[in-house]
Amino acid sequence: MVDEPQAEPKVEDADDELSAVTRERDDYLDRLQRLKAEFDNYRKRAARDQELLVTRAHERLVKELLPVLDDLERALEAAAQHEEAKLEEGVSLVHRELRDALTREGLEEIETDGGFDPHVHEALLSQPSDAAEGSVIEVVQKGYRLGDRVLRPARVVVAGPKEAPGGDRDQ
Repeated sequence: MVDEPQAEPKVEDADDELSAVTRERDDYLDRLQRLKAEFDNYRKRAARDQELLVTRAHERLVKELLPVLDDLERALEAAAQHEEAKLEEGVSLVHRELRDALTREGLEEIETDGGFDPHVHEALLSQPSDAAEGSVIEVVQKGYRLGDRVLRPARVVVAGPKEAPGGDRDQ
Protein backbone atom coordinates (compact mmCIF):
# COMPACT_ATOMS: atom_id res chain seq x y z
CA MET A 1 0.00 0.00 0.00
CA VAL A 2 1.08 3.53 -0.78
CA ASP A 3 1.17 6.08 2.02
CA GLU A 4 -0.83 8.82 0.29
CA PRO A 5 -2.68 9.93 3.45
CA GLN A 6 0.59 11.31 4.80
CA ALA A 7 0.83 13.75 1.89
CA GLU A 8 -2.47 15.36 2.87
CA PRO A 9 -1.42 16.26 6.43
CA LYS A 10 1.63 18.11 5.06
CA VAL A 11 -0.62 20.27 2.91
CA GLU A 12 -3.02 20.66 5.83
CA ASP A 13 -0.13 21.64 8.15
CA ALA A 14 1.05 24.19 5.59
CA ASP A 15 -2.47 25.63 5.34
CA ASP A 16 -2.71 25.83 9.15
CA GLU A 17 0.70 27.45 9.36
CA LEU A 18 -0.24 29.94 6.62
CA SER A 19 -3.49 30.74 8.43
CA ALA A 20 -1.63 31.25 11.71
CA VAL A 21 0.94 33.55 10.08
CA THR A 22 -1.87 35.46 8.32
CA ARG A 23 -3.72 35.92 11.64
CA GLU A 24 -0.51 37.07 13.31
CA ARG A 25 0.13 39.53 10.47
CA ASP A 26 -3.41 40.87 10.73
CA ASP A 27 -3.04 41.19 14.51
CA TYR A 28 0.22 43.16 14.10
CA LEU A 29 -1.34 45.36 11.43
CA ASP A 30 -4.34 46.04 13.68
CA ARG A 31 -2.03 46.93 16.60
CA LEU A 32 0.03 49.21 14.38
CA GLN A 33 -3.05 51.02 13.10
CA ARG A 34 -4.35 51.49 16.66
CA LEU A 35 -0.96 52.79 17.79
CA LYS A 36 -0.88 55.21 14.85
CA ALA A 37 -4.37 56.47 15.73
CA GLU A 38 -3.38 56.89 19.40
CA PHE A 39 -0.27 58.83 18.41
CA ASP A 40 -2.28 61.08 16.07
CA ASN A 41 -4.75 61.77 18.89
CA TYR A 42 -1.86 62.51 21.28
CA ARG A 43 -0.30 64.91 18.77
CA LYS A 44 -3.60 66.74 18.27
CA ARG A 45 -4.22 66.91 22.02
CA ALA A 46 -0.69 68.23 22.66
CA ALA A 47 -1.16 70.91 19.98
CA ARG A 48 -4.50 71.96 21.53
CA ASP A 49 -2.94 72.09 25.00
CA GLN A 50 -0.05 74.21 23.71
CA GLU A 51 -2.45 76.57 21.95
CA LEU A 52 -4.54 76.88 25.13
CA LEU A 53 -1.42 77.61 27.18
CA VAL A 54 -0.34 80.36 24.79
CA THR A 55 -3.84 81.84 24.80
CA ARG A 56 -3.94 81.90 28.59
CA ALA A 57 -0.50 83.52 28.77
CA HIS A 58 -1.59 86.24 26.35
CA GLU A 59 -4.80 86.73 28.30
CA ARG A 60 -2.88 87.16 31.56
CA LEU A 61 -0.47 89.69 30.03
CA VAL A 62 -3.26 91.71 28.43
CA LYS A 63 -5.14 91.71 31.72
CA GLU A 64 -2.00 93.08 33.42
CA LEU A 65 -1.73 95.85 30.82
CA LEU A 66 -5.36 97.04 30.99
CA PRO A 67 -4.69 99.40 33.94
CA VAL A 68 -1.85 100.93 31.89
CA LEU A 69 -4.29 101.56 29.04
CA ASP A 70 -6.71 103.21 31.50
CA ASP A 71 -3.93 105.45 32.83
CA LEU A 72 -2.89 106.44 29.31
CA GLU A 73 -6.47 107.46 28.53
CA ARG A 74 -6.56 109.61 31.69
CA ALA A 75 -3.22 111.19 30.71
CA LEU A 76 -4.57 112.00 27.25
CA GLU A 77 -7.68 113.58 28.79
CA ALA A 78 -5.44 115.74 31.01
CA ALA A 79 -3.37 116.73 27.97
CA ALA A 80 -6.53 117.78 26.15
CA GLN A 81 -7.36 120.07 29.09
CA HIS A 82 -3.76 121.43 29.14
CA GLU A 83 -3.27 120.59 32.76
CA GLU A 84 0.50 120.10 32.62
CA ALA A 85 0.95 119.00 36.23
CA LYS A 86 -1.74 116.36 35.79
CA LEU A 87 -0.25 115.32 32.46
CA GLU A 88 3.20 114.79 33.99
CA GLU A 89 1.65 112.91 36.89
CA GLY A 90 -0.40 110.77 34.49
CA VAL A 91 2.58 109.87 32.32
CA SER A 92 4.59 109.03 35.43
CA LEU A 93 1.75 106.81 36.65
CA VAL A 94 1.53 105.03 33.29
CA HIS A 95 5.29 104.44 33.29
CA ARG A 96 5.23 103.02 36.82
CA GLU A 97 2.20 100.77 36.10
CA LEU A 98 3.73 99.40 32.90
CA ARG A 99 7.12 98.82 34.54
CA ASP A 100 5.47 97.03 37.48
CA ALA A 101 3.30 94.86 35.21
CA LEU A 102 6.31 93.80 33.15
CA THR A 103 8.37 93.17 36.29
CA ARG A 104 5.63 90.87 37.59
CA GLU A 105 5.92 88.97 34.30
CA GLY A 106 9.65 88.46 34.96
CA LEU A 107 11.18 91.31 32.98
CA GLU A 108 14.53 92.56 34.36
CA GLU A 109 16.62 95.51 33.29
CA ILE A 110 20.15 94.58 32.23
CA GLU A 111 22.84 96.08 34.46
CA THR A 112 25.09 98.57 32.72
CA ASP A 113 27.36 99.47 35.64
CA GLY A 114 30.87 98.20 35.19
CA GLY A 115 32.52 96.57 32.20
CA PHE A 116 31.17 95.86 28.76
CA ASP A 117 29.68 92.35 28.38
CA PRO A 118 29.04 91.35 24.74
CA HIS A 119 26.41 88.82 25.88
CA VAL A 120 24.10 91.53 27.22
CA HIS A 121 25.44 94.80 25.79
CA GLU A 122 25.63 96.16 22.25
CA ALA A 123 28.44 98.68 21.81
CA LEU A 124 27.39 101.53 19.55
CA LEU A 125 30.75 103.26 19.70
CA SER A 126 33.95 103.49 21.65
CA GLN A 127 34.88 106.90 22.98
CA PRO A 128 38.09 108.17 24.61
CA SER A 129 37.48 108.56 28.32
CA ASP A 130 39.13 108.87 31.70
CA ALA A 131 37.12 105.80 32.79
CA ALA A 132 38.72 102.36 32.63
CA GLU A 133 39.03 101.08 29.10
CA GLY A 134 36.15 98.72 28.23
CA SER A 135 33.77 100.11 30.83
CA VAL A 136 30.29 101.38 29.98
CA ILE A 137 30.25 105.19 30.11
CA GLU A 138 26.82 105.92 28.64
CA VAL A 139 23.57 103.99 28.12
CA VAL A 140 21.83 104.94 24.88
CA GLN A 141 18.98 102.43 25.26
CA LYS A 142 18.21 100.16 28.20
CA GLY A 143 18.38 96.43 27.69
CA TYR A 144 16.04 93.81 29.13
CA ARG A 145 15.99 90.11 29.84
CA LEU A 146 13.13 87.76 30.56
CA GLY A 147 14.38 84.96 32.77
CA ASP A 148 17.70 83.87 31.33
CA ARG A 149 16.96 85.14 27.79
CA VAL A 150 18.08 88.55 26.57
CA LEU A 151 15.11 90.23 24.88
CA ARG A 152 17.05 93.31 23.91
CA PRO A 153 20.71 94.04 24.66
CA ALA A 154 21.56 97.34 26.32
CA ARG A 155 22.92 99.76 23.69
CA VAL A 156 25.92 101.47 25.22
CA VAL A 157 28.94 103.68 24.64
CA VAL A 158 32.16 102.04 25.79
CA ALA A 159 35.27 103.77 27.14
CA GLY A 160 38.15 103.52 24.73
CA PRO A 161 41.82 104.38 25.25
CA LYS A 162 42.53 107.86 26.60
CA GLU A 163 43.30 110.52 24.05
CA ALA A 164 47.02 111.19 23.59
CA PRO A 165 48.11 114.58 24.93
CA GLY A 166 48.58 117.15 22.24
CA GLY A 167 45.22 116.89 20.50
CA ASP A 168 44.68 115.86 16.89
CA ARG A 169 46.89 113.35 15.15
CA ASP A 170 46.01 114.75 11.71
CA GLN A 171 48.02 117.96 12.18
